[in-house]
Amino acid sequence: MHQVVITNCPNDEVAQNIAKKLVTKRLAACVNIMPNITSVYEWQGELQQDSEVMLIIKTKSSLFTELKQHIEQLHPYDVAEIIALDIQQGNELYLNWITNTVKD
Repeated sequence: MHQVVITNCPNDEVAQNIAKKLVTKRLAACVNIMPNITSVYEWQGELQQDSEVMLIIKTKSSLFTELKQHIEQLHPYDVAEIIALDIQQGNELYLNWITNTVKD
């Protein structure tokens, strides 16, 4: 099964570093970098609002644990958002490309 994994980064430098390492290590077939998102959340009892960069990572569910470990090692946040969503349907040719691009 294929997954989309989402994580937010504090800036473009961190986002590009994580994206390049995941693709180079063949843990992700593709990573979209979406700049200039605004996150509103509560942290340690206080309302926060930050500008972040979102990564949308395409991979296989069998690689999630290893991918998550790499993100945690590279990510500066104490608690990194790492959310995996299973892909239920998609372009078969694209899903096959993901399968053939990432490691087994």
